[in-house]
Amino acid sequence: MTEQMIDLISASDADDINNLYLTFEVARETYAVNIQHVIEIVGMQKISAMPDVPNFIKGAMNLRGKVIPVMDIRLRFGLPNQDYDDRTTIVVLELNGSPTGLVVDKVTDVLTIPPDSIEPPTHWHNNKGQGTGETEQTGVVKGLGRHQEGVSIVLDVPQLLNEKDLVLNVPLKAAEG
Repeated sequence: MTEQMIDLISASDADDINNLYLTFEVARETYAVNIQHVIEIVGMQKISAMPDVPNFIKGAMNLRGKVIPVMDIRLRFGLPNQDYDDRTTIVVLELNGSPTGLVVDKVTDVLTIPPDSIEPPTHWHNNKGQGTGETEQTGVVKGLGRHQEGVSIVLDVPQLLNEKDLVLNVPLKAAEG
């Protein structure tokens, strides 16, 4: 599937990378993250459990010598745990130079979703000040993206990968040996 997505991305010279989204399923819902943050898509790896982390952080994996924290999206969204199967995938995202793996049910596609096709979840924003018109997004949903295949829940990667939730206090390079 990864080769197929690479072909889709390279064949899509007319599409602005800012408008390309990787879509994946979690509990039969389709989610999307901007392709700029996606550095790799891998099958399930051995995940080493870590103490003193939120329950949705499954632990860390060694991916070619780098220790990467792994978040289970089902648990992050408060959904019931599900056993991993042969379609379960880890999408490795990077934000501010820090990679994080997301366990998803399955990766589905790379789609173009222009900004004018993303409806912001205005009713999910918190008012910073009554009557000021200013809002502050506090959730992980950036909006609902309309596209030919339907609607995807577009995730706000910086909110999703909030650093305070992902600190594992482990070195980025795995011990050699």
